[in-house]
Amino acid sequence: MTEKSTTKPPVWFWIVSIIALLWNLMGVMAYLGQAFMTDDMKAEYTAEQLALMESTPAWVTAAFAIAVWGGLLGCLALLLRKKWAKPVLVLSLIGILAQMAHSFFMTNAAEIYGQVQGIVTPLIVIIIGIALVQFARIAEKRNWIS
Repeated sequence: MTEKSTTKPPVWFWIVSIIALLWNLMGVMAYLGQAFMTDDMKAEYTAEQLALMESTPAWVTAAFAIAVWGGLLGCLALLLRKKWAKPVLVLSLIGILAQMAHSFFMTNAAEIYGQVQGIVTPLIVIIIGIALVQFARIAEKRNWIS
């Protein structure tokens, strides 16, 4: 049985991995907030925003769950220096893309939420998802994860 040797990652690997974990924890909190929304929380939204949320198909909610829980698990795998971080982060990215495709192309979310929350924030989420997959690729190539 041969063991693949790994190279000690630089300090910035740990910093990026921790920040990515915190980012994904915020995503998990957003998911849980949406999944377990109380009447008091619903009162904070406009009628249009609430109607949009309530009309969200189950597959989009599932994509949201895959995106955030996959991102959290992938970042934990990075911190544990596990090679399976990359496929889990790819799965998370697929969830992000499915969710945002619905938001961008099948709803009027930008009109209802405004430019920042309807367009800019989702684009940032997509960019970070892509960056995390690339980060895992680099970590794998440099043998920081195995």
